[in-house]
Amino acid sequence: MLKKGWWVLPLVTTLLLILDQLTKWLVVSSLALHEAWAPIPSLAAFFEIRHVTNTGAAFGLFQNGSNLFVIVSFIVSAIIIYYYSRLPDGKWPLRFSLAMQLAGAVGNLIDRLRWGYVVDFLDFHFWPVFNVADTCIVCGVVLLGGILFYEERCAAQAAHVHETKPCPPAD
Repeated sequence: MLKKGWWVLPLVTTLLLILDQLTKWLVVSSLALHEAWAPIPSLAAFFEIRHVTNTGAAFGLFQNGSNLFVIVSFIVSAIIIYYYSRLPDGKWPLRFSLAMQLAGAVGNLIDRLRWGYVVDFLDFHFWPVFNVADTCIVCGVVLLGGILFYEERCAAQAAHVHETKPCPPAD
């Protein structure tokens, strides 16, 4: 029997993967390496689409580590799928968080397997260039952190006031 919410992981992951791979394809097919385009010219000093490659981790750390990150991506993806399969019914924010993280890990894994590097293109000038997959990972981790913080805070509050019923779950 399938649990409620089983479909969130494949649906959200697939939709975000399509968005990630489509945007990377558009950048690779439209811009030469290191070429930039300002979709909103008046904001060019703040934001551009810039075609760059990254053989390292987030923010260009650990350059030339693509082979290691392929292995890490497989391990992280397997852990997410395993953990997701063990979730009780509901837990919608947690399910969405895991789907976002899986989409990001797989999106960048596809790049590493295809090209040996990750295609990045969102350039806000004050921040390292990144892509949709990176955004999925960061947003998924932030959401997960918020869920854990909420649950911990509620548990501490319940213990403090000696309640038998903690805060309602973040479903």
